[in-house]
Amino acid sequence: MASDDVANLADSIAKTQVDEGELSYKGQGLKLDNAQSVEKMVRAIQEFDGLRALRLEGNTIGVEAAQTIAKALEKKSDLQCCHWSDMFTGRLRAEIPPALVSLGDALIMAGARLKVLDLSDNAFGPDGVKGIEKLLKSATCHTLQELRLNNCGMGIGGGKILAAALTVCHKESSALGAPLQLKVFIAGRNRLENDGATALAQAFQLIGSLEEVHMPQNGINYQGVTALATAMQHNPQLRVLNLNDNTFTKRGAIAMAQALKHLRNVQVINFGDCLVRSEGASAISETLREGLPILKELNLSFGEITKDAALEVARSVQHKDQLEILDLNGIITHTNRKKHRIIVRIYLQTSKQSAKRNSFSCHSDDEGEPEEDEDEEEDDDDDYEDVEEEEEEEGEKTLKCTLIKPVDLCVFSQVDVLDASKTAEAFLKISSVYKEDDAEVKAAVLESIDAVLSKAFLTPSFQGLSFMSSLLVMLGLLKSEDKLKPVKVVPGHLQCLEHAVKQSYFPREHVTVLNAFMARPSKSLEPCSGARDRLKSTLQKLTPES
Repeated sequence: MASDDVANLADSIAKTQVDEGELSYKGQGLKLDNAQSVEKMVRAIQEFDGLRALRLEGNTIGVEAAQTIAKALEKKSDLQCCHWSDMFTGRLRAEIPPALVSLGDALIMAGARLKVLDLSDNAFGPDGVKGIEKLLKSATCHTLQELRLNNCGMGIGGGKILAAALTVCHKESSALGAPLQLKVFIAGRNRLENDGATALAQAFQLIGSLEEVHMPQNGINYQGVTALATAMQHNPQLRVLNLNDNTFTKRGAIAMAQALKHLRNVQVINFGDCLVRSEGASAISETLREGLPILKELNLSFGEITKDAALEVARSVQHKDQLEILDLNGIITHTNRKKHRIIVRIYLQTSKQSAKRNSFSCHSDDEGEPEEDEDEEEDDDDDYEDVEEEEEEEGEKTLKCTLIKPVDLCVFSQVDVLDASKTAEAFLKISSVYKEDDAEVKAAVLESIDAVLSKAFLTPSFQGLSFMSSLLVMLGLLKSEDKLKPVKVVPGHLQCLEHAVKQSYFPREHVTVLNAFMARPSKSLEPCSGARDRLKSTLQKLTPES
């Protein structure tokens, strides 16, 4: 090899990531139109012994360039992973199928055995699926474990072609004694609709090895959902099922609930924006009570679920030791004869889990979907900033607060009381929504407060002094020596604290500590002067004279 060639190859490799059999041009924004434009890439491929993964995503590749790259791949029998998403930006749709055919034929000729094929974000439509049809049917894909086709615009036609190709792949690989063991299937945002989803469901039922299925935003109605539900029953190792933003309705949700009864390994269910409705939520609740023992995440948000149905869901998961996230945003309720949508996000915490955020807000649904709350993604120390009702135009109301009523008993009863600071945080979150003039809210909040604090103080290993220190820091009464930050104090914090100090579970020595700090001037408590004065009076009565 000439010295100039060596220098050019060294320069190409220097700009390319090479990692244990992987050659990566990921995200370099290369515009590769012809053979000349890929000379360095081709040389790097040819010189790479034991090439197992090729990353071309984030570039744009024309037909001639693809054909040239394909020529270099014809001898790469070790190739297992093709990360080829987003590599046709700006290309005509007609250019994509022949480019894919060239690359696929090269892999077949090389005798490669693929494990991962990622062609997401290429918007190639049904014709693009035809471009990989031969590849998917070939022995090269008999070993395929992950197929990622997110946001490709396949449509119904593409879905049917894909399903047929996977079926052939499974049948032919089975005939050779090593059936296709596809584990991950991703095809969101493809407008598969009922017919496409049903065709794929038939293939899934045959394959039977799926562990993750992601098919959000595909316009699938209950007929397609029901077909998918039947298919999922035949995939016992299923761990993740994401059908977000399709339309289950009651019939689809009930069918899916029945299917989930047969699955023991599911960890993540995302049926958000799926219109499961209250009847569907109730059916899912029944499944939750009977099965899904290792579930970690459940999303039923914006499904036109009533408050009662949401509470049924919450109660059905309260004994799920591994559950981390229960998302019930978009609950429908009725207040003052007006229909409202309550946005609820519940994050559960157990002794083995880090603290998760609990937030709750209520938006009028009279004018359609609520807008995104820009504060939703803020840090936890901002959780208490907007807890009062605010009058809006035309009598609409917005309420931002922590979730209350019986659901809290499911959530906060799982607070890790061995973590004193998290216990203090939970106390403040619950008490932030206390309302003296709302008997139902008041009772629910105080019941939750008692459940958390009594459990904490009656636990022998609970660090009571650490709890008091954290609480005083968060109330702005004590300077922090760690990462704890004060919250915006609202009357509910002090009113609930006044209730707690009068209970038998609250240690008298902590009452004395509180009394000492409350006697000091504090700017953080000035906006709550009435509640502050009542708490001070109660503390003084409870503190023994020295």
